[in-house]
Amino acid sequence: MGHGGLLELDGLSRRFGTVQALDDLSFSVPPGEVVGFLGPNGAGKTTTMRAVFGLTELDKGSVSWKGTAVGAPERRRFGYMPEERGLYPGMLVADQVEYVGRLHGMDRPAAVAATARWLERLEVADRARSRLDSLSHGNQQRVQLAAALVHDPELLVLDEPLAGLDPAGIDAIGAILVDEARLGRCVLFSSHQLDQVEDLCESVAIIDRGRLVVSGRVDDLATSGARRLVVRVEEDRDGAFAASLPGVIVSERHAGAVRLVLDPAVDSDLVLRAAMRAGKVTEFTFARRRLSEVFREATA
Repeated sequence: MGHGGLLELDGLSRRFGTVQALDDLSFSVPPGEVVGFLGPNGAGKTTTMRAVFGLTELDKGSVSWKGTAVGAPERRRFGYMPEERGLYPGMLVADQVEYVGRLHGMDRPAAVAATARWLERLEVADRARSRLDSLSHGNQQRVQLAAALVHDPELLVLDEPLAGLDPAGIDAIGAILVDEARLGRCVLFSSHQLDQVEDLCESVAIIDRGRLVVSGRVDDLATSGARRLVVRVEEDRDGAFAASLPGVIVSERHAGAVRLVLDPAVDSDLVLRAAMRAGKVTEFTFARRRLSEVFREATA
């Protein structure tokens, strides 16, 4: 793999007192795709992202960009949306985003133009002259994203960018992440909502207690492992029919349908016939493995 804008994390370790926050963590973020950095709260995601920006000292390991150890010149080409959103509550929205652009080396006219463009794109242009703390939570997130994007970074690192957003906000910010990746940038964003983000990511790195537990392309992870079936029988909303079938596990019941995990040897036709004996079958479909299931199976 060439170094066309590749972020590489190699053997990151960090201990805080008795807590091993990062435990020999390695993965890379290639250009041109949205990479989800996933795992439960406290897994080490924020510590990792802070390490990319030199805000956390590492006990060992290295962060490199295009094959070079990351330092201040590289970081000027990065965009960061920290979890503890770092803007000034009393400052006007446009001034704030322009200021971040200037910090990254833009001249004033370029920063003003880029700020106007991103506030428009993120649908907060009408609040350009408002104080940040007068905006709703969702609009503050949009301004924070504009600040991460204003200087046209090659790498975007976003810590929980979708936290607390409504579905429209998730769609709007998700679309921008996908567009940035399509332009050939590296995009890494964290979330503890594994299933909420799986349609957004092309690849994921899932961590738990500072260690990488799964990584790969979402489609490969979703279609590997045991087969999954979603079955809905009108007269048997709890899936009692499946409980006695050998090699079949009822993994969850939801809204009148059951999700089944099948051993490799199980013939799905036998499952269908058992369902039909129980009543009228209104749904019988093979399902993808969700990221939360991938995680549970990897950490079981």
